Amino acid sequence: MSIPADLPPARWWQWPTILSLDAPAVALVWQEELARAGLSQVQWYHRFLLAVSVWLIYAADRWIEGLRLHPGQVRTRRHWFYIHHRRTVVVTGGLVLSTAGLVAVFCLSSVEWLTGLFVALLVAVYLLSHQHLHRDSPWRPPKETCVAVLFATGCALAPALQPQAHMGGLAGLATLFALLCFTNCALIASWEEAIDRSHGQTSLALQFSFGRQLSRHLAWLGVGLGVAAAITPIIGPVREGAVCMAVSSGLLGLLDLAQPKIGDRAARVLADVVLLTPVVALLVVGQLS
Repeated sequence: MSIPADLPPARWWQWPTILSLDAPAVALVWQEELARAGLSQVQWYHRFLLAVSVWLIYAADRWIEGLRLHPGQVRTRRHWFYIHHRRTVVVTGGLVLSTAGLVAVFCLSSVEWLTGLFVALLVAVYLLSHQHLHRDSPWRPPKETCVAVLFATGCALAPALQPQAHMGGLAGLATLFALLCFTNCALIASWEEAIDRSHGQTSLALQFSFGRQLSRHLAWLGVGLGVAAAITPIIGPVREGAVCMAVSSGLLGLLDLAQPKIGDRAARVLADVVLLTPVVALLVVGQLS
């Protein structure tokens, strides 16, 4: 299968996105930040299972999407990769899933097992609904909402299930993080309207006339909410994560302003990079301690 002539060549800085490695990185740093907000501690296997689960979900979503696309429809390198390497992705995914299953069997508690299976079921329902049953329905929930809620839930799951978890702080930061994820997805969808049209995909920007403007306003709303949470004395453990949320939201807002100049591809990659602000916080805290 030949590459479409109008598909731009992949740059080196696009490969984390093409290989679906950016989302697991974001998930890991925010899982740690949520654990700190909840005064709980996650183990290596919690981190491993979250990273591979996120990768499997994103890979499966793009792999399934590729089944519906003709070569002439493809407008992104990340989708083309999963079309061109379909068998390799299946084999790799099977090995990763088998390894994750073994780790889960030997390391997770029964409560973590059951809760994880329930979240996995919700993800499966989302994929079935948005990729098949309700793909063309104008009334289906925007994919950005589903992705944001599921992503934030997955990141908060292990910290929340620890016996010593402070649920108030964790739930507060998880809510802010879900809003940040929604803003990220909504802005990407607004930048990639032409791509979604070509792929036959719907988005907030395509479903609703106010979708584009809402995405822009949400970035600055996130800044305000993050700052408000950071300066509220009664939410002590959330302060660090709230600052990260405010900074990431502000960077998303600035990125949206810069997108017409830097282009969709660079903006798409940077949209996930700016969610990695907890890395700075964790490094600073580690040096101070």
